[in-house]
Amino acid sequence: MTPGASPATSPEELLAGLVHRVEVEVLHLLVSPVHRYFGRPKDGPLPFDGADGAEDGDDGARGPASEDRETADVVAGRGIVGDRFFGKAAHMDAAVTLLAVEALEAVAAQLGVAPFDPLLARRNAVLRGAELEPLRGGPFALDCGDGPVLLAGRRPAAPCAWMDRQLAPGAHAALRGRGGLRCEPLGSGRLRRGPALLLSPVPLDPARAGDAVLPRGGRRLP
Repeated sequence: MTPGASPATSPEELLAGLVHRVEVEVLHLLVSPVHRYFGRPKDGPLPFDGADGAEDGDDGARGPASEDRETADVVAGRGIVGDRFFGKAAHMDAAVTLLAVEALEAVAAQLGVAPFDPLLARRNAVLRGAELEPLRGGPFALDCGDGPVLLAGRRPAAPCAWMDRQLAPGAHAALRGRGGLRCEPLGSGRLRRGPALLLSPVPLDPARAGDAVLPRGGRRLP
């Protein structure tokens, strides 16, 4: 875990400390005004009809009113524009969620099922090649070509019981320790699908992106 930053530290100083760079790929950017996994899993997710989503011609969407966006705009202290947690004070330290697709691939292999649709995990950004656990507890940045977006890794994004329904039976338990990372937006900027640089204060190992790690002490699960 990296040490937390002092509130007096400027964004420029934080970025200067991110000396390690890892090439990653942003596979998906989920921006949804709807909290679809609400209530009991047996009742199914809430529908998304696109009424509050992107419209035709919006550069941020793959298609009309799509949840899977080409770009996502992050606002410091507020979150992702258009997302269900944008500007919600109770979620400010978790307004941006990240997930390594390798975690989903490892779980599918473990359960002996077909690959999952990464969007079903409902994380804002699905990355390939990103070891997320070392980023918990301090600042880091994601640069998708429009400049670095400064974030702070706050706590693990624990999987919920919905995963057994939406992915496969047993997925809830299998995702323990690799459900992703909840982040606070320290800076503003644009995330974009495609190649990106992950800027970190500590070395990262892409080969460990799918590993399960206990939340306390960072011990890896067998």
